[in-house]
Amino acid sequence: MQTITFIGNGTMALSIAQGLKAHYAIEVVGRDMQKLETFENALGVAARKYHIKDFDMTDKTVFLCIKPSNVEEVSPQLIGKARVLFSVLAGTPLAKLKNNFSAHAIIRAMPNLAASIGKSMTTLTGDVALKEEAQRLLGAIGHTLWLQSEKEIDIATALAGSGPAYLALIAEALTDGAVKQGLKREDAMIVMQGLFDGFASIIQSIHPSLLKDAVMSPGGTTAAGYAALEEGNVRASCIHAIEKAYQRAKEL
Repeated sequence: MQTITFIGNGTMALSIAQGLKAHYAIEVVGRDMQKLETFENALGVAARKYHIKDFDMTDKTVFLCIKPSNVEEVSPQLIGKARVLFSVLAGTPLAKLKNNFSAHAIIRAMPNLAASIGKSMTTLTGDVALKEEAQRLLGAIGHTLWLQSEKEIDIATALAGSGPAYLALIAEALTDGAVKQGLKREDAMIVMQGLFDGFASIIQSIHPSLLKDAVMSPGGTTAAGYAALEEGNVRASCIHAIEKAYQRAKEL
């Protein structure tokens, strides 16, 4: 079984590892052995654990899952030349990765937290020679899309990478709205979860505008609620959110 190495033991590393553990052996590298134990326990399967000072990444398939601000601090502690380095660092360009990490090939990947259940939307770019391998590997945690430029992956990060947080806000707000009108909190949660589950499937085969038109009957409840969303500039706020997230990705 091929081994996948995670440098970093945070939420994203754990989500990807959870999605890959059925198909690959997992090892994790960090600076705190107690936190690596916690990572292994949360993962639910045995993982080899290494302190970063004791790790040689020669010929390894590595996922770099540290904070973008820690690149210069972490890179000098790593020895060896990786076979391929997958970086999930938002806004960190290939040039900076190549200047700081030794690897035969480098791929930028932007999955999201749905990786843990095999439902990530992962965008990729980097060394084209590794395109098929990258899509096959990340395909184990959901959908993949290879992009032609780093600008595109930074935009996609603002959409798919950050998107779960935006949708969580919408889910919470809609649930609160139902509670405000008198629905019990636990019932509102069940209805919201069912809504998102069904929507996730149907949006795969129908354009959003067509779905909206199909639901909205003249003078009906959906039309009334939709008008309220437009009054609140929800559409403009979503567009602005992508713009601001993309700008932040470029700043990192």
